[in-house]
Amino acid sequence: MIEFRNVSKSFWTGTQRKVILDRASFRVDLGNSLGILAPNGAGKTTIINMMAGLEKPDEGTVRKTSRVSFPLGFMGGVNGKHSAKENCRYIARLYGLDPDYVESFCRWVCGLGEYFDQPLSVYSSGMRSRFSFSLLLSIEFDIYLIDEGMPSSTDVEFNRKAGNILQERLRNSTVVIVSHSPRTLEKFCRSAAVLKNGRLYQFETLEEAKRLYDYES
Repeated sequence: MIEFRNVSKSFWTGTQRKVILDRASFRVDLGNSLGILAPNGAGKTTIINMMAGLEKPDEGTVRKTSRVSFPLGFMGGVNGKHSAKENCRYIARLYGLDPDYVESFCRWVCGLGEYFDQPLSVYSSGMRSRFSFSLLLSIEFDIYLIDEGMPSSTDVEFNRKAGNILQERLRNSTVVIVSHSPRTLEKFCRSAAVLKNGRLYQFETLEEAKRLYDYES
């Protein structure tokens, strides 16, 4: 479970204060995946980062009682000077997992060939996304955090493998996904919320959330 209690978060843009959340209270229960609709710039990534513990609220509390993943695409836990192999084994030790398993899993899902043994600093953005997603999938969490969905990749084999594994994970896990596109949420969630002017409006169905989102867009 993830629970926000009277959480406020804002940033100074240089000309005005941008309010992300204003005394917002909501929770994500296991077994009830949640999609959050918001336009670009509304603070989707900030909310995901607060759920992961990467950012702190200005006021209020964020409480977690489950194993929550790092956000899809987050590369802060890896070292660009090290290879994918070295990073896999380091992350595995942090989570108390078998380094051989995590390395083999990521090597298979990534499909990066010889690049897997080269520093991440030489990777293209697409290769880094594939590695990040593979690393996320190598660890089983109760709640997966996804910002805007799967990384874009022209590699059909990677998309197939990663998509199938994610769907398998979600049979026994929960997902929180933030996106500006209702179509992205349809793949993962039944219930949804709309982020608007610092308030999070929750609905039992995605269709209800879409009506408010489309009206405000």
